[in-house]
Amino acid sequence: MSPAPHLPPASDSVPSALAPALPAVLRWRQILLLTLGAVALYLALRTLPTGTNLHSADFNMAGKGMVELCDPANPQFVAVTTARSPVTMTLRAESAVVGPGQPLRMTLGLATSTGKPVGPVDLMVQHTRKLHLLLIDPTLRDYQHVHPEPGVVAGEWTFTFMPRLPGGYRFFADFVPLPTARSLYASADLTIEGQATSPGPAPLSWDAAVEGYQFKLTPDAPVRAGRPVTLAFEVARTDGGVVAMEPVMDAYAHLVAFDQERSGFAHLHPLTGEPNAPITPLDPIRPRLPFKITIPSAGVYVIWAQVKLGGRELFAPFWFEVAP
Repeated sequence: MSPAPHLPPASDSVPSALAPALPAVLRWRQILLLTLGAVALYLALRTLPTGTNLHSADFNMAGKGMVELCDPANPQFVAVTTARSPVTMTLRAESAVVGPGQPLRMTLGLATSTGKPVGPVDLMVQHTRKLHLLLIDPTLRDYQHVHPEPGVVAGEWTFTFMPRLPGGYRFFADFVPLPTARSLYASADLTIEGQATSPGPAPLSWDAAVEGYQFKLTPDAPVRAGRPVTLAFEVARTDGGVVAMEPVMDAYAHLVAFDQERSGFAHLHPLTGEPNAPITPLDPIRPRLPFKITIPSAGVYVIWAQVKLGGRELFAPFWFEVAP
């Protein structure tokens, strides 16, 4: 009986000349499938909401005299009103009475130089908020720090504040556009009805007493125009007890400086001792925090300190003169 013919296994049915090419074909097939998958994923992501539709070009304008995009880690005194800003700010009072001692419902509008509204999706969070509003009256004696909330209309924000004095209040907006990641500013004015009186010049002092606390600022050198100076900020209870200092907007204290003309401001945060990264432990009896500032021009200024002590937010003013 003749032997049965030898049959090669199924894998041997492919010509030997093509066998080396199979791994390459499989690799290319895998690459093609991965590429098609990536393209499909990209197209799917394109259909999802992406947040801001603004670009860095929306916050830049050609020409001189522009408000600079500032680094939040290195704040400086910014002359907002004497420079042009790429963001327009408007104010509208919704209350019937616009006078001192009355809570005012306000609507604030922000729009870029290209006419696009600036809303919450267009701004970064800085110190727990997307938009900080610094309010100051002509005498520099009524300073308030409020945080507008997004309104119904794109680019509109709403807030409430109570002016304590009559006169023309100035509102400075402090925010960080998402496309630039650098601080930007805008300003607008609102007249509070009533007979404004001149209280006279405030006495110059690096000390302030507010509701049972003694506040002190100590410069490490004479304050001169254009020269950086470090300020030591201290708080103590008048009865000598423990100072229950709590974070406010992710910092143990905020300092805001204004010039007499209210041409701009400087918003300062401590160099050390921050709640989330304590470098130097705070003294429980007399906490001390360092700040750095550079005042560009000579004249009289006020620095308002904002702190939270024992569950209460307190504000303390320091009046000083900057030498040439």
